[in-house]
Amino acid sequence: MKRQRIVAGNWKMNNNFDEGRDLTISIIQKLGPSGTLAVLCPPFIHLNYMSTLAKGIANLKLGAQNCHTEANGAYTGEISAPMLKSVGAEFVILGHSERREYFGETDDFLAKKVGAVLASELRPIFCVGEKLESREAGEQESVVSSQLEGGLFHLSAEQMSKVVIAYEPVWAIGTGKTASKEQAQEMHKFIRSLVAKKYNDNLADLTTILYGGSCKPDNAKELFSQPDVDGGLIGGASLKAADFVAIVNSFPDSK
Repeated sequence: MKRQRIVAGNWKMNNNFDEGRDLTISIIQKLGPSGTLAVLCPPFIHLNYMSTLAKGIANLKLGAQNCHTEANGAYTGEISAPMLKSVGAEFVILGHSERREYFGETDDFLAKKVGAVLASELRPIFCVGEKLESREAGEQESVVSSQLEGGLFHLSAEQMSKVVIAYEPVWAIGTGKTASKEQAQEMHKFIRSLVAKKYNDNLADLTTILYGGSCKPDNAKELFSQPDVDGGLIGGASLKAADFVAIVNSFPDSK
């Protein structure tokens, strides 16, 4: 079996309803059949309608940008994993650097979210990555190792097989800076080695690891050519249909 190739678009807090509808339609029109799975992760307001647009398109799925740890209850303003499933989501982004930074989400808290997502038969896209000061101090591996240990490595091998990992060097998000293909490969290979050490080589070989950090049409091909880079978690470039689809189509034919 080959690893699943995924390009996920994180719209963040962008696009009102009409803008989201138009963007989704444009992506669908441009997408075409592909061996790469495209995952659109819009704000919550779009999911229900987008699920009707995406119905029957095999290589297009929907994801959410967050969820709560509990299935229901008195948590005003929150959205649960079962609610997301009910409107057609199949993936949930967890541990994004913005959630960690702005909302104080810890590894322990994220571990609970991972459990909630898996309990609803959704797939986590679990983000890890270092800040600039950690990179400059040569601490990127210890930071990422700690995040994986705290947020994911309590899972059974069966549960872990459902998880997508996204490596996002925080210093490259929204800054215009991008990790070189060598830097990306180095960290993806390291992450895969940690999965192998914790579980087994087969599970590690099948784990999809995405790169998230200013990935654009002009650098996606060289990033995706690396043996351990299985796709991207795309921010700004996912807000333009042509750019997003170009990234989806950036894998070398041999991979």
